[in-house]
Amino acid sequence: MATAVQKITLSSSRDIPFNKLVLSQSNVRRVKAGVSIEDLAASIARRGLIQSLSVQPVADADGNETGMFEVPAGGRRFRALELLVKSKRLAKTAPVPCIVRDRDSDILAEEVSLAENIERAPLHPLDQFRAFQDMLTKGMTEEEIAAAFFVPVNVVKQRLRLASVSPALLDVYAEDGMTLEQLMAFTVSGDHDRQMQVWDAIKDAWSKEPYQIRRMLTETTVRASDKRAVFVGVEAYAAAGGIVTRDLFQSDDGGWLQDAALLDRLVAEKLKTEAEAIAAEGWKWIEVAVSFSFDAARGLHQVSGTPVDLSAEEQTTIEALNAEYAKLEAEYEGADELPDEVDQRLGEIETALASFDDRPEQFDPANIAIAGVFVSIDADGSLLVDRGFVRPYDVPSVSIDGADGSERDGESVDPVSPSVQRAIISIGGQPVESEEDEDDAIKPLPDRLVTELTAHRTLALRDALAGNPHVAMTALLHKLVTDTFQHRSTTGCLEASVRHVFFPVQADELKDSPSAKSVTERHEAWKSDLPADDDALWDWIALLDETSRAALLAHCVSYGVNALYEKADRYGGGAVSAHGIQQRIAQADRLARAVGLDMVEAGWTPTVGNYLGRVTKPRILEAVREAKGEQASQLIDHLKKGDMAKEAERLLADTGWLPEPLRLADLDGNSGAGSDAGADGEGEGLPAFLTGDDDEAEIEDSEPHMVAAE
Repeated sequence: MATAVQKITLSSSRDIPFNKLVLSQSNVRRVKAGVSIEDLAASIARRGLIQSLSVQPVADADGNETGMFEVPAGGRRFRALELLVKSKRLAKTAPVPCIVRDRDSDILAEEVSLAENIERAPLHPLDQFRAFQDMLTKGMTEEEIAAAFFVPVNVVKQRLRLASVSPALLDVYAEDGMTLEQLMAFTVSGDHDRQMQVWDAIKDAWSKEPYQIRRMLTETTVRASDKRAVFVGVEAYAAAGGIVTRDLFQSDDGGWLQDAALLDRLVAEKLKTEAEAIAAEGWKWIEVAVSFSFDAARGLHQVSGTPVDLSAEEQTTIEALNAEYAKLEAEYEGADELPDEVDQRLGEIETALASFDDRPEQFDPANIAIAGVFVSIDADGSLLVDRGFVRPYDVPSVSIDGADGSERDGESVDPVSPSVQRAIISIGGQPVESEEDEDDAIKPLPDRLVTELTAHRTLALRDALAGNPHVAMTALLHKLVTDTFQHRSTTGCLEASVRHVFFPVQADELKDSPSAKSVTERHEAWKSDLPADDDALWDWIALLDETSRAALLAHCVSYGVNALYEKADRYGGGAVSAHGIQQRIAQADRLARAVGLDMVEAGWTPTVGNYLGRVTKPRILEAVREAKGEQASQLIDHLKKGDMAKEAERLLADTGWLPEPLRLADLDGNSGAGSDAGADGEGEGLPAFLTGDDDEAEIEDSEPHMVAAE
């Protein structure tokens, strides 16, 4: 015989005046931290009481009901109602929906209170995202949604952005197939097809970090902090129809510009407009590019201009700014800390005064007629204009003392006209290179890459030598004594003529390196002090104090430093022999140790463009392994070459890792950077990249390899 199922009976509900309710001591919620009564009161005022209170009658000592009811479950709601009553927004006798429980029930009031708090299931975040989306669709604005739920508008924007991710990915998230952080990463792109491509590519991978998702979704875009974007202006790009994607969940430096082709077109148009305005000044030629190489003006003569005098209005402005600065300094002289607004104002005054130091220059019309201008974009995104460069064949030829030659502004001019190479415009970042057919072998570094790396080292070494007159004097005397008494056929590291050594191959970023800027600033500072007349120059040098003479000597000697690796002719028929290159690098190592050169301190850091995108995958992994350990290299060993290089750049940032051609070895030759090889710097202890096996397998490069760069 079947047993009948016992039916349950639900407690009855009724409206009870608020002044008949009291908070029960059986309510388990005692801790008030993190409990916002004000927000709940505002919600009740807007929407009414959504959930009834659970109450039971209060009895006197004889067990008779008193007409009052205690609230064991719903204490927060009770306090919110109480706050509304106190603020006169709710009547004391307002009816409150309540569930009335039997006072004599076997179920304790504490159990009811506890069950109400711990048994409720929180809303899945995806349901919240979709609810916001539904409200937006039905006419509520983002601001109204934020006001309705007492959250910042940015929170609503974030939730709506999450709801806009591909529905297929939302389903994956709903089934716990990805984390909320991964879902957030997908919001940097609104392209659902691309989102799915990225997810399909990484979903089965061992590592699928949010940063990988963001990088893959933005790899064809341009950061808003890119100098091209700063030059054009994100507003102008957007006005031209360009789309800017923002990451609402973390700092994104202004976001990403989706249309790189449009950006490059706008850059070209704006550069052309600027060039046309400069052309109106009467210059013979104007070279325009996004960026020029460090020695783009090689072989050109430069004419000097005269700084434009300050106008009366500008002078008045400077005096007023100086007076305001002095007044603020005097007013807060004894203060331990400046108020924010005062500190900000002082900074504004300093910036304004500094702007007057960079004066425009006036050029002789005769010079303008034969000279030209380089127009490009500076590293900070501002317009960079270098005026007054004269091509050799444009320099007027004159006869001096009956000798064939040229003279300009009192200087002898070389009649030879070397070709002037125009810098290549870099579009969309680094050049695209094909994926190498790689194996696990560590192959030689390409000759071109080693030359580019040693160009960085040569420039840093020049800068360091110029700051160490003692070493510069030692190097110069060593070279002069060697040439005088030993008559060697090779020049070694120092071209003591001094002949300016230019870089036949260099990376795009060399011009913006700290060493390049330091060398240029020092050169321009000396140049501004030098008299133009030859006799006056002799007298000026003769009157210099010893410290200044030593510093000037060190600066001039530094321009002769040549620490460049070059591909030598193994059969001895070339301009530079293998022995000559070995001697040059060995002496460069000795010079680097003498001046304490550290390429990390000099500002070099491995990037996709200057190293990681130029070498094989095994070398990338070797670099990460050396700097971060085996576990870090395993995080990226499954990636394709381009992705591996980008992740390696991130991992190697701030580690101080250097490739072999840039390392400074101990005297025993450790670290792969070479060592002293006797008194003349030859023979033993050469850098590893000069002593490898010439027969090692080569990797792709623009030229065949003759000297292994391992």
